[in-house]
Amino acid sequence: MLTLLCHRVTDDAAATPMHFYRVDVTYNLFGEYTVMRAWGQVGSRGRYANAWFGNLRDAIVVADQSYRRATGRGYRLTEKVFASAA
Repeated sequence: MLTLLCHRVTDDAAATPMHFYRVDVTYNLFGEYTVMRAWGQVGSRGRYANAWFGNLRDAIVVADQSYRRATGRGYRLTEKVFASAA
């Protein structure tokens, strides 16, 4: 449903991002909303954490908090995808 992908930005404009932070909000088969967070070095699998919620509002609040925490640590939004259910 919603994907936010951030990369750590360095002062050197020619440097490639070395770290990523990704937040996904999805709907699962059990009628819950899942907030999936992944972070680590670019090119690696990284680390993951999942949280489940009974309603979309709570899931979006946690995803927004995670995004704000990442931007406070030097990450910048590089991709935002919103997919509606067809």
